[in-house]
Amino acid sequence: MIEARGLTKRYGQKLAVDDLSFTVKPGHVTGFLGPNGAGKSTTMRMVLGLDNPTAGDVRINGKRYHELKNPLRTVGALLDAKWVHPNRTARAHLRWMARSNGIGMKRVDEVLEQVGLADVARRKAGGFSLGMSQRLGIATALLGDPEVLLFDEPVNGLDPEGIHWIRRFMQGLAAEGRTVFVSSHLLSEMSLTAEELVVVGRGKLIAQCSTAEFVDSAGSSSVLVRTPEAPQLKRLLADEQITVRTAADDRLVLDGVTTERIGEIAAQHRIVLHELTAQRGSLEDAFMQLTSDAVEYPTALGEAELTAQGVAR
Repeated sequence: MIEARGLTKRYGQKLAVDDLSFTVKPGHVTGFLGPNGAGKSTTMRMVLGLDNPTAGDVRINGKRYHELKNPLRTVGALLDAKWVHPNRTARAHLRWMARSNGIGMKRVDEVLEQVGLADVARRKAGGFSLGMSQRLGIATALLGDPEVLLFDEPVNGLDPEGIHWIRRFMQGLAAEGRTVFVSSHLLSEMSLTAEELVVVGRGKLIAQCSTAEFVDSAGSSSVLVRTPEAPQLKRLLADEQITVRTAADDRLVLDGVTTERIGEIAAQHRIVLHELTAQRGSLEDAFMQLTSDAVEYPTALGEAELTAQGVAR
């Protein structure tokens, strides 16, 4: 478990993290989301003792990082896939890390196999592609078989097969009861990977909840109806004071109503339905709406998109 309480970090006049409190529990993949400049990387660095907080505290399984003996056995992390010395082979790098934390050499070959690098274990890391470097970073994080894992942009540089693999892999780690905390800009991927979310903006907590709750909080659920009798159904819905957001040809999009209610109305009036589908907003839609005031450098395009979506700033 990761527990942050009142976590604050200043760099001169800049307040990077502002009184941030959250909990990351075991058994779930928890996504860490926020616009650029929101303080995500700084927060992760403070979790790992790489930066000292100006105020507040963060603990891993009840201890500060510097209090952990052989920390790789408790927490594994991937923050920068390219930090490995370029002249070291993948195996040499992992052996060096293992020796520093009292980990047996057998474990090195196990994690190389786990991440699919066994065949290139003797190649120098400087010749690795970004995707291969990501896999080596994940192997390093797994080396001590830790209970807590932090990943910063773990799918960066991976091909579609690799992205699918890391998604299933992280979910498997969480299913084993581990704490998995993942920062990513790929919101579509996070919607498939993370069950829980910690969302920040300008260093402050915006939300901590399940992914489903976060999407629902944006209030963008709707119902799609396809029927050859769309004009007649539209009139009936108006009589029922049900909002029709859009109507085109044989399609209606309705807000503030359930599929069950629409099905009952259609059956009552013998209207043929070809499709009746509940549509939830995407994680990206909810993120854009709920973090719109926390974007550090909003662009003209971003403003136009927000206006088109009816998002007030």
